[in-house]
Amino acid sequence: MITETISLEKYGIKDANAHWNMSAEDLQKKTIELGLGTETDNGTLAINTGKFTGRSPKDRFLVKDDYTKDRVWWGRINKPISPENFDILQEEIVKYLSGKEIYVRDAAVCADPNYTMNVRTITEYPWSNYFIKNMFLRLNEKQLENFEEEWLVLCAPGYEAPDPQAVGIIAGNFSILNFTKKIALVGGSAYTGEMKKGIFSALNLILPVEKNVLPMHCSANVGEFGDTAIFFGLSGTGKTTLSADPNRKLIGDDEHGWTPENTIFNFEGGCYAKAIDLTEEKEPDIYRAIRPGALLENIVFKEGTKEVDYFDSTITQNTRVSYPINHIDNIQMPQYAENIKNIFFLTCDAFGVLPPVSKLNPGQAAYHFISGYTAKVAGTEAGINEPVPSFSACFGEPFMPLHPTVYAEMLSKKMQEAGVNVWLINTGWSGGPYGVGSRIKLKYTRAMITAILKGQLDDVEYQEHPIFGLNMPKYVPGVPMEILDPMNTWLQKGGYISKAIQLAHAFHINFDKFASEASEEILNGGPLIDSHHGLDDHV
Repeated sequence: MITETISLEKYGIKDANAHWNMSAEDLQKKTIELGLGTETDNGTLAINTGKFTGRSPKDRFLVKDDYTKDRVWWGRINKPISPENFDILQEEIVKYLSGKEIYVRDAAVCADPNYTMNVRTITEYPWSNYFIKNMFLRLNEKQLENFEEEWLVLCAPGYEAPDPQAVGIIAGNFSILNFTKKIALVGGSAYTGEMKKGIFSALNLILPVEKNVLPMHCSANVGEFGDTAIFFGLSGTGKTTLSADPNRKLIGDDEHGWTPENTIFNFEGGCYAKAIDLTEEKEPDIYRAIRPGALLENIVFKEGTKEVDYFDSTITQNTRVSYPINHIDNIQMPQYAENIKNIFFLTCDAFGVLPPVSKLNPGQAAYHFISGYTAKVAGTEAGINEPVPSFSACFGEPFMPLHPTVYAEMLSKKMQEAGVNVWLINTGWSGGPYGVGSRIKLKYTRAMITAILKGQLDDVEYQEHPIFGLNMPKYVPGVPMEILDPMNTWLQKGGYISKAIQLAHAFHINFDKFASEASEEILNGGPLIDSHHGLDDHV
């Protein structure tokens, strides 16, 4: 730990009792001393984030100035705030932190040394600092000696703006990025993910604009022969589960960059995993990573004990654990690799329409990347069997400051330059929609991915899906042939066709907002039909 520190007065923070780069043990001790956390039966620190147990997207803003005004895709996701209002809020937070006991962490993001960015984080709570220690890249003493930050994070959960409307925000809490001053402000929310996603949202603009690096919301692993695979997918599609492969090393599970040199690097130095319904059988890596050095959020103990009840969602469904990546055994160190061979788009299609595995051409890859489709099950109570389509552009829309087609065209170009294969994997339903069909077995999905990684689908025969135009393999080792064409699994072919058309419509309607910026190749990557017209030729 570096004890020699610089003054915080350069940030306007006065008379603060600042702790710099404290060890995990000291931060844990401090958190418990202050009554801000407790230890579980195995010594892991558990804290409660209070009012906010998740991010608050409506309270996220980007400063609109010369740097951002013509670059950012302004709208529902990226809301503007003026530089003047940002300055007022920054001054208020600085005043609020002055005179307090606060915690400073010097760390970095982007594991590839050619792209590493130093970040200094100043937090009101010791456990917020603990989270940053887990999640960002940890620096050695030599790196800390000459540390100069490129970005600054100021996190003050206890500060709420007294008159939000007067400073151009909606509520007392806020998360704001200023690309000119290179400052991320978090006020009024103790949810740790606001800091992580703030810096990663900043990278999602800086990397493509300034470094020609494609930022991706994905997991990644590397095989023994150095071949890298990337897994995109929204929550519940199997991104963490499928990238945790005993035969491959994990590069990272959430955020990566793809460089012009064709390497892929992890943004972070840790994992931030969901803990709800966690069991050792289902997620052994995550379960075993929960030990001293990890940080549990918003969990509930079994009555009268310090044993965590992972099935209790009393506080939130979004219970979480953060831990340093070296809490997992099978990891790639340093956290970058080259030779990207396969990209997987994971979707949990509860309509039972999409094939379990299909190969995408470049236009389809860009189209499905922009769409970011999965389906949510409306509910499990009796009689509610209808799934709801869910789209999140680039599989990470809430964190993407640029127009989704910018990322899609970068992906398309990189794919073609690197000769990468792109696959759509449906981890959802087969034989009918949710409530009628059944979930595709995990062992079959694993067999499909293994076959792809071994090159076993390079020379098999494919057939085109009549509605989505996807190329479906006719044979995959270890997978029953009859499930590879989803229409075969439905009792009523007419029911399948009408459900497939319904989903195709949903894709087209969602894509309308991107169509004006999309190239002809991307537009041609969507479903082949948007009506009953033309079906007779295929069925």
